[in-house]
Amino acid sequence: MTEQDDKLAIAARQLATEIKPSRDLWPGIEQAIREPRRQKQTPWYAQAAAVFLLVGASSLVTYQYMLYDQAQDPQPVETVIQPVPTNMTFERAAFGGEHTLQSVYGRAAGNVESNLDRELQNLSPEAREDVQRNLAVIRQAIADISSSLEHDPGNEFLQELLVSAYRSELALMNRVGSMTQRVMARDDI
Repeated sequence: MTEQDDKLAIAARQLATEIKPSRDLWPGIEQAIREPRRQKQTPWYAQAAAVFLLVGASSLVTYQYMLYDQAQDPQPVETVIQPVPTNMTFERAAFGGEHTLQSVYGRAAGNVESNLDRELQNLSPEAREDVQRNLAVIRQAIADISSSLEHDPGNEFLQELLVSAYRSELALMNRVGSMTQRVMARDDI
């Protein structure tokens, strides 16, 4: 420590450690604890007036802007219509009459179903019956949706339902195949 630091430390030790207030503060503290001061609230009519002024001002600004915008000379919009080339061909996208979706999913399901028949033999009779019952429900739903699509081929909701039903059928068949393969591959049984 330097000599200046020593003088500063001696001066700090000589300072009073307590300062007594000029008057007794406890009565005021006790009163403030018993009766806390309430914050002054803005009256409801003042709040309503503020909302009214805000809405009125924003409406006035919007009205003025709309008048200004209408006063401007609008430029005409040029519409360009281009003819469709005659060499383009359009394909039908509906799933109704031709059942194009059914043929695509039919091919995919055929590949999976050949494996499914083998895999079903590895399941217990109860599990096999559950799988066959679930497949029957899904296939009945596919038949019902396809029938409805024949009457309303442009119905997008029915088309989405049909795609979902086909996916459910494939997913169930794939799950059964992978489930039995995992069981057969286990060597800890």
